[in-house]
Amino acid sequence: MAKEFDLVVVGEINPDIILQAQDLKPEYGQAEKLIDDASFTIGASAVIVAAGAAKLGLKVAFVGLVADDLFAKYMLQEMQGLNIDVSRVVVKAELKSGFSIIFLEKNDRAIMTYAGSIDKLKYSDIDLSILDKAKHLHLSSFFLLKELRPDIPKLFKLAKSKALTTSLDSNWDPSNNWTGITETLKYTDIFLPNENEILALSKKDNISEAVKLLSEQVAIIALKLGEKGAIVKTKNKEISVEPIKVEVVDTTGAGDSFDAGFLH
Repeated sequence: MAKEFDLVVVGEINPDIILQAQDLKPEYGQAEKLIDDASFTIGASAVIVAAGAAKLGLKVAFVGLVADDLFAKYMLQEMQGLNIDVSRVVVKAELKSGFSIIFLEKNDRAIMTYAGSIDKLKYSDIDLSILDKAKHLHLSSFFLLKELRPDIPKLFKLAKSKALTTSLDSNWDPSNNWTGITETLKYTDIFLPNENEILALSKKDNISEAVKLLSEQVAIIALKLGEKGAIVKTKNKEISVEPIKVEVVDTTGAGDSFDAGFLH
């Protein structure tokens, strides 16, 4: 039977405020500094994956939670404009939208996030019937989804029982604990960490050992190495891929865009 959606994405929904300058360190004492550039745009790792996949031609549905405010309305409008199905996004008026402020300096960045609605998505908010209509389930920001996190293994296990393939991008752990993901990896076909994340998760000192350890738990690891390219590791094969040389303008969402391309 043909499926209505190629991809269903579960995760957070929030905008990004991106600030760019050579020196973005604030000066207290009521000092005011000017910056070079600023933008207000679609944010959230999960949404960027969904947006990239939709732009590449996949039929995408999104499962998430938003507040009932201007930030949420902006996000849903932009997602719909990209033909992402948001009919299963839950709106809760009592919440405030989360958002991230991203500070860009040269080729590096720092991120400060107000969680707001980001960590409030619960298993009971998910319309599980979507799993009968999709080929693949992707989840981003494992550690940010505080309310859903205990039930993510159950969600992935259910998806597998319905013959969906699954993928996971843990993203960064703001608590720096890096625990609780092992059970979900049991039901994950594709794991999509970056270099810092896989080292933190594996508690290893080098990439080779980290990839070897995690590849014992997941069928496919697609490891993002930034300017060094990427590594794809399966049970029996490892492929290193050089990056395409480009002039770096803004790395925000680069890893999530990689996810979208890889899943496509």
